[in-house]
Amino acid sequence: MSTVIEQPVEARLVAAAPRMPSIPATLRYDRRDPFAVRMTFPAPATLEGVEVCWTFSRELLTAGLKGPEGHGDVRVRPYGYDRTVLEFHAPEGTAIVHVRSGEIRRFLEATSDLVPVGLEHLQFDLDHDLAELMRDAC
Repeated sequence: MSTVIEQPVEARLVAAAPRMPSIPATLRYDRRDPFAVRMTFPAPATLEGVEVCWTFSRELLTAGLKGPEGHGDVRVRPYGYDRTVLEFHAPEGTAIVHVRSGEIRRFLEATSDLVPVGLEHLQFDLDHDLAELMRDAC
């Protein structure tokens, strides 16, 4: 069974221009890091010309479909009938993108099939991790 789910999504960059340009992005979930979701933007879509990856909690993405969530670098909120706004705050500025809520829901359903919500802790092998820590300490 695969341990990773990747789903391309179409994000619309909110800008001053009336037409928001579409940019490709990828949502990624890995059962080895069961609480986290990653959203990656390819180099051509960024100001710096390098791939940018944001990591935030699956719980934040889920809650943001229903109402405004987040107080830090990543904020999520519903917008209209089938859009979700993701705000990414960095020292260089803020990027705001719209993604179809249906795409996010499909992604979250797939992650939940892989690792059910509430059972993320079962993905950790604490005995193995502790043994690795102790081995490195000697």
